[in-house]
Amino acid sequence: MARSSSGFVAGLTVAAVAAVSFLAYQASANVPDNLGKAHESASPKAATSKAPRDKKGPAALPEQSGTGERVVYSTGDNRVWLVGANGKPRRTFKVTPSAVDPTPATYRVTSRSNAVTGSDGTPIEHVVRFATSQGVAIGFSAAVSGSTGAPDPAAKTGGIRESRADGDAMWEFATIGQKVVVVQ
Repeated sequence: MARSSSGFVAGLTVAAVAAVSFLAYQASANVPDNLGKAHESASPKAATSKAPRDKKGPAALPEQSGTGERVVYSTGDNRVWLVGANGKPRRTFKVTPSAVDPTPATYRVTSRSNAVTGSDGTPIEHVVRFATSQGVAIGFSAAVSGSTGAPDPAAKTGGIRESRADGDAMWEFATIGQKVVVVQ
């Protein structure tokens, strides 16, 4: 009897994950074209050169990363800053980049999912999407297993992986409409 019950529960779990994944896909496929694209254009200099860094403090917030409350993501340093309204970082952490990088610009958070299966088949949580590049949705997420390994370079994935603790912080901070500034 226990054997059939565990099979039934496993089947329900698989069906639930599949349904949530399908709904997340449908939601991302139905986002209007003007969402997920830059709402504020980055200066040409910021888009073509690496933002200057503080050589004494390599984890310092990039100088040309905007103002006010925002998420800052450096594709060159693979680092994120959660910046408060006062312009001071509340938290900074390293991330594992996705196979597809977003273009340096200013975006807004367009959608969020509490728990889904990533395009690479990995169960992920606290997904915060903000851009689309090469037909791939790009966002921050944490693997439920805690893994932050590099993605398969042959796969076009847009998941910027963070630790579960950092994913919790991002989830609390980056609600729909939150500014996300991408620098090199």
